[in-house]
Amino acid sequence: MSIPTPAKVPYRRIATEEAFAPKEMLEIYNKILAKGNTDVGFANLMGFYMSSPSDRAKHIMRCLEDLDDIRLGHMNESGVDVQVIALTSPGVQIMDKETAVAFAPVANDILAEACKRHPTRFVGMITVAPQDPHAAAKEIERGVNKLGMHSVVINSHTHGEYLSDPKFWEIFEAAEANDTPIYLHPNSLPKDMIKPFLEAGLDGAVYGFGVETGLHALRIITAGVFDRFPKLRMVIGHMGEALPFWAYRLDYMHNATVKSKRYEAIKPTLRKPSDYLKSNFYITNSGVAWEPAIKFSQEFMGVDRVLYAMDYPYQYAPEEVGFLDNMKMSDADKLAFFQTNAEHVFKIPHAKP
Repeated sequence: MSIPTPAKVPYRRIATEEAFAPKEMLEIYNKILAKGNTDVGFANLMGFYMSSPSDRAKHIMRCLEDLDDIRLGHMNESGVDVQVIALTSPGVQIMDKETAVAFAPVANDILAEACKRHPTRFVGMITVAPQDPHAAAKEIERGVNKLGMHSVVINSHTHGEYLSDPKFWEIFEAAEANDTPIYLHPNSLPKDMIKPFLEAGLDGAVYGFGVETGLHALRIITAGVFDRFPKLRMVIGHMGEALPFWAYRLDYMHNATVKSKRYEAIKPTLRKPSDYLKSNFYITNSGVAWEPAIKFSQEFMGVDRVLYAMDYPYQYAPEEVGFLDNMKMSDADKLAFFQTNAEHVFKIPHAKP
């Protein structure tokens, strides 16, 4: 079936959650998988995509590795002008500490070179190894000052550990100091969480990813991270991993739990959970080409905090671009959604379509 020619529109379509995987990283993944005792979530996710003969798996792996003609062709077919690209999940976070710290700069250099080859089409996110927060902080500085990247991707938990633990907060300190938003991207569920999802086939993007990443973002909020780092900015995808839709209940029950003194981990914060969502987070619609959800999120978060994303190559559906072009929305709000919000968040030079 032929793909319709993308419509001419008065804005650039900037897709802000798009993935890549260099062959050097896939070689490391093969070594991890060959050991046979690896994390069950990783084996079920990347182990599947790297070995399955299915058309979907082969398409995804072919597109993940490409940072030139295949990717640009798909962007042209769908009308995407710019991709903001990040190392695919779980990135270096499945690796041991030494390997992760060594490979993160390699991945960043590979992506930076691709951005140099295609400077008007690609924008890169910095990948870091949370296994060593000090090294991660240094890599953020290098990514900004040497590679010209202005955002960071962290693929949710690292071996079951969450950024709400203060031992990771040097990463937040560096991100705030360098004005680099952190894109908190999904990861396969940790071993202590995955069993009931896996047995029902609901562990991946269908449901499990959103549950786990939403949990991670909420842990960061309730741990008081934004009271400590008030200028820190974060991005979460898939309509905010549903947190905006839960905001009323999150506020009510967080307040009730604080008052009850039921949990040592739940302490008072300076503001309500929803206030941090509105002031410290941006969300993208990655994987959700659904007008009602986008409009609700704009109303709740503010029009300047909701961005377009495709979730390439995991969800390469060119027709969805047309769905969103045709949303009943003001020209100004559509411009913000597709273009200017992304230019602001990721420090992309403004350009006319």
